Amino acid sequence: MCNISAFKTLLLGSAFILTCSAQAQTKAVALDMSPFGDASRHWYGIPDKHNMIQPAPGHPQYASTDLDAIGQNILLYQKSNGGWPKNYDMLAILTPKQKDTLIANKSELNTTIDNGTSYTHVAALAQIYAVTKNNSYKEAAIKGLHYLLEAQYRNGGWPQYYPLEKNYSSHITYNDDAMAGVMFLFKSITDGDTLYNFLSSTQRNRIKSAFNKGIDCILNTQIREKGVATAWCQQHDEVTLAPAWARKFEPPSICNAESVKILQLLMSIKNPSPAIIKAVDQAVAWFRQSAIHGIRIETIQAPAANDGIFGKTLRTDRIVVADSTAPDIWTRYYELGTHRPLFCNRDSKVVYSLAEVERERRVGYAWYTDAPKKILDKYESWRQKNLL
Repeated sequence: MCNISAFKTLLLGSAFILTCSAQAQTKAVALDMSPFGDASRHWYGIPDKHNMIQPAPGHPQYASTDLDAIGQNILLYQKSNGGWPKNYDMLAILTPKQKDTLIANKSELNTTIDNGTSYTHVAALAQIYAVTKNNSYKEAAIKGLHYLLEAQYRNGGWPQYYPLEKNYSSHITYNDDAMAGVMFLFKSITDGDTLYNFLSSTQRNRIKSAFNKGIDCILNTQIREKGVATAWCQQHDEVTLAPAWARKFEPPSICNAESVKILQLLMSIKNPSPAIIKAVDQAVAWFRQSAIHGIRIETIQAPAANDGIFGKTLRTDRIVVADSTAPDIWTRYYELGTHRPLFCNRDSKVVYSLAEVERERRVGYAWYTDAPKKILDKYESWRQKNLL
């Protein structure tokens, strides 16, 4: 039997697990690649001329049991500052030319925590090292952790890119669970995950300190209006901590979808402080208040049309349908002050219904979410365990 108990770590609130291969005769260990899924989908599905290398049609891939090959890929993509660029497939079998290109671009520091980047690489390297005992993976993981520590603001937040870029990405980034991803990794280490036994006590203490600063940042950025706390924005100004614009269709607002992973993090802390309990209580009250009843979102077939942005043909549309039997749903954004469900077009024009959003954005963005239900379903039992 393959013993996998030592190969579990908490990442993004779910297990990033090394599992036994279905081919029992090989007793191979497989790395769960789902944490890299968003990046991989972008590489194959959204052409980007700025990428260092491009995928070929039907690009060959390693099996998830090819740990050394995956590990070597992760090392190739790691930049000289210890971080990683986003939107590549760690399973892709690279040509010699592609490998040479990655090596030649080591000093191009477009390193980020966006789209499940950098913190996922560190976790994977730690797991691969646990199996292979190849010191290069341990050393790369330590270098990656150093990058994440260096990227943290003094107030405890993380920007989307580090080194900083001169755009919205310098804001504290909760979007796509970026900061939460780093925090779950640091929490795993702080909680004593044996995968990271190779870290020194000094390194562990620095990570613990960074984690605590991150919690302070989360508590300090919870949106308060008229003395009442709600949830969080996708991005917050790195100086004032106020809700901030991200992309042109992502306005400052109360963002229920991104707030869910933040709450999962807070609720995963053992013996939470009164401040953490209060933050969760207030966010849950907000989720209950902001729930929308009696509608569902339906994707329908629609006349073909060019999306006007990427040159793709749209063949579907999304509509809101009245349905008294539908479960509660939430919009992604709620307007600051009024708490009205909020939508936005690429011209940054705010609108108040899905029908007013241009079709390309209507079908190409997640304007509604049921994610708060994940919190509401667990809140009562969590609260009973943490009575003040």
